[in-house]
Amino acid sequence: MNEIIIESGRAERQYWRDLWRYRELFYFLAWRDILVRYKQTVIGVAWAVIRPLLTMLVLTFIFGKLAKMPSGGVPYPILVFCGMLPWQFFATAFSESGNSLVSNAGMISKVYFPRLVVPVSSVITSFVDFLISSVLMTLMMVYYGYVPGVSIAMLPVFVLLAFATAFGAGLWVSALMVRYRDFRYIVPFVVQFGLYVSPVGFSSNVVPEEWRWLYSINPMVGVIDGFRWAILGAQDIYWPGFWISVAGVILIIISGIWYFRRTERTFADVI
Repeated sequence: MNEIIIESGRAERQYWRDLWRYRELFYFLAWRDILVRYKQTVIGVAWAVIRPLLTMLVLTFIFGKLAKMPSGGVPYPILVFCGMLPWQFFATAFSESGNSLVSNAGMISKVYFPRLVVPVSSVITSFVDFLISSVLMTLMMVYYGYVPGVSIAMLPVFVLLAFATAFGAGLWVSALMVRYRDFRYIVPFVVQFGLYVSPVGFSSNVVPEEWRWLYSINPMVGVIDGFRWAILGAQDIYWPGFWISVAGVILIIISGIWYFRRTERTFADVI
């Protein structure tokens, strides 16, 4: 007769090893979310292109045509869409992560697995949309005849930074959403507000020099500036502000993991 021995603290010690053991669950949840997101839609995954494209057109009209913001010699639609890529990735991952644990309540309350898998799979799903939108960015650059410089080699670094920002913020909002359902109303407001306070529709160079370090407390400032520098090479990075943004991303990740792990054991009880 087989015996099952439950040892106190054993699950805690094996938690990070279990993340690797359950790696296939990452793929399953991400693939399922992609299928569900575009199920019964007429144009399917084209929404991953249409949403940032329409937003780009609106921001180009507001900031480029009406406000006459400088573009540093770059076609304004490219400037905006280059900022839209990391922002749309972050905004989608942030929103999807917030609902991820609640949406999978049945599985969480019945089956053991590291709960960290759920919000991370939402970030992976959003990254797929990011890759699809990147194709449109490439086509736009071909249309305008804009060729990236050698700085494009640094793009993977800034993609990783964008992924880290979405991951850390996703951990926070997913854990908070389980306990405080009010966040389902707060998250859309944060996303909408963040679109206009982040340098998506304009270059961060328009921010007065004495305020740029404070502006860079927003982690997405460093991410977006990094994307524009790597792809367009049209503006220098404000390095003090960039490192402030990087420090903010690291803080969000560390604190997000800490809070998520601290509250994870209560998810099945309150969800």
